[in-house]
Amino acid sequence: MQPSAGPDLPHTRARAVHWISTAAVLGAVVGAAALVQPADASPGADAKPPARTTTAAPDPKAVTYPLTCAAGAAVDIVGKVSGDLDGDGRPETVAVVRCHSDLGTPPSGVYVIGAPAGTPRIEAMLVDPKEDREITGFRLDGRTVRATVLGFSSDSTPRCCPDLRRDYAWKWQGGRWVAIPGPRPGSV
Repeated sequence: MQPSAGPDLPHTRARAVHWISTAAVLGAVVGAAALVQPADASPGADAKPPARTTTAAPDPKAVTYPLTCAAGAAVDIVGKVSGDLDGDGRPETVAVVRCHSDLGTPPSGVYVIGAPAGTPRIEAMLVDPKEDREITGFRLDGRTVRATVLGFSSDSTPRCCPDLRRDYAWKWQGGRWVAIPGPRPGSV
């Protein structure tokens, strides 16, 4: 190696302080990565992982929903989750459905679909579309179905702008679906 012409530049020499700083930063990054885990890495104490099944989950498109849609309007499936939600070894599908509309957001219904005899059918209605609700944040947490339910405080509230919001969880308990509402907004 040939010597450089001129004095060494300060940033070209590695000093102990540079190595120590680099090691400290790298250690902090590795430590932080070990602490951060994906949201589904460890379910909460009340969440049980869905049982493993070899049967396919029921197809929400294979069911006729009890919706009153405008003439010829299709039914849109805007969300679905599947798993063995009741622990019987067979998967269920929970679907959020509503009538198709090119304008606005029609009310949604939430239905549990099972296929105990091989043919998909609605086993429960968790949210009735007649209640004029919208569903957001729809997801599965272990065997618990969770969503945020939006609604309207009066008939004069514009349909574009729901002014009521509450989180819900639905669980299979004691042979039936139980709705567990979250705290009311503004409470606590």
